[in-house]
Amino acid sequence: MTFEVEVEIRNEELLAAFRRLEATARDMKPAMERIGRYLEASTRLRFRDQTGPDGERWPPSRRAIEQGGRTLVDTGTLRSSITYDAGHDRVEIGTNVPYAPVHQFGATITPKRARYLKFRTPDGGFVQTTRVTVPTRPFLGIDDRDERRILEILEDAIAEAAR
Repeated sequence: MTFEVEVEIRNEELLAAFRRLEATARDMKPAMERIGRYLEASTRLRFRDQTGPDGERWPPSRRAIEQGGRTLVDTGTLRSSITYDAGHDRVEIGTNVPYAPVHQFGATITPKRARYLKFRTPDGGFVQTTRVTVPTRPFLGIDDRDERRILEILEDAIAEAAR
């Protein structure tokens, strides 16, 4: 069984609010831009906090331990490459740095054209090995705080349109 209800709105102010709401629903790009800016900042803070979106601390890198620095922050290239792309009904956040997936998902690196991988040590020497395992250190993702903020941004966009 279906019902149909027809409502005629005669109040011009209310009608204008419905039209603004309808226009906002068709083009959420301004809200998606706000969400993108927020997620970009939130993701960059993970490099400061050294914690993934799951709340787990990143395993410290050997370089960070030996040099007293931060994991995933040597030159700052990865952190500063975080960007977003907003559309009318979506927002994407990511990076174009080629080694980002290795850090996000972890990896085992083995030599391709030689018997060993060779690395310079902090004291200027070299070490060679047959494999290096890079642990997972996720920096992209949405945590509970991000979810709440995204919802607030969307609620604000709807409330603003209804005014």
